[in-house]
Amino acid sequence: MGEVVNLRQARKRAARSAKDEKAAANRALFGRSSASKEKVRRETERDVARLDGHRLDRPRDPTSGDATD
Repeated sequence: MGEVVNLRQARKRAARSAKDEKAAANRALFGRSSASKEKVRRETERDVARLDGHRLDRPRDPTSGDATD
C-alpha cells in the first residue's frame, strides 16, 4: 500500500514551496542591501561632481549679476 497523504498539508506544502521560489526570484531581482545602494549612490554623485569639475563651459548663474549675454 501507498503512503497516506493529508491533502490539506500537501496543498499547504506546495503553496509554501511556490512562495519560497517566488521570494528567491525577487531577492535576485531586487535584493540589494542598503549599504550597496548607498555605495552606488555615492559613486554616482562623485562621478557627476568629477565631470562637472572638468566642464569647460560652466552654466551661467542667474544670481551672479552677469549682464553679458
